[in-house]
Amino acid sequence: MAGDEAALAEVYRTWGGMVQTLARRVLGDAQDAEDVTQTVFLAAWRGRAGFRPERGALSAWLVGITRRKIVDALQARTRRADLVTAAGSLLVADGGHGDYGGHGGCDAQAVLDRLVVSQSLAQLSEPQRTVLTLSFFEDLTQTQIAQVTGWPLGTVKSHARRGLQRLGHCLEST
Repeated sequence: MAGDEAALAEVYRTWGGMVQTLARRVLGDAQDAEDVTQTVFLAAWRGRAGFRPERGALSAWLVGITRRKIVDALQARTRRADLVTAAGSLLVADGGHGDYGGHGGCDAQAVLDRLVVSQSLAQLSEPQRTVLTLSFFEDLTQTQIAQVTGWPLGTVKSHARRGLQRLGHCLEST
């Protein structure tokens, strides 16, 4: 792939069926297989500079990308299933009448949003999680957080900034 779009189109015509068949066999779902196929060729296009013909055939390179993208799709499927299960158990445990996020009544989307945010917060470092929790759930200012934790204000600000950045990345990948 020299880098032009005509070459990508030709590669897709030649190998797209193989990629989609591999994805369909593993994932068992035509739509997921189509999504993986698109992701594979997008990754191939973006990573075209990494293809080295002397190391192997183009088809082998594409199969390697396909395997990684299938694993990503399976992991995303597992995360979604875990979130749905957790949200369902919260709804059942609450009897469908809880107050999630102060909105009154039970809103399944709000429960799911809370779970996603909670799981993403769990991926942060302890100081980052502490600062963001105190800021958003306790409604403290950064100055107040510094007083509560005993950390310098600059440290609190750094934890808040890095925590928000990482939280954003976590939420984008969910």
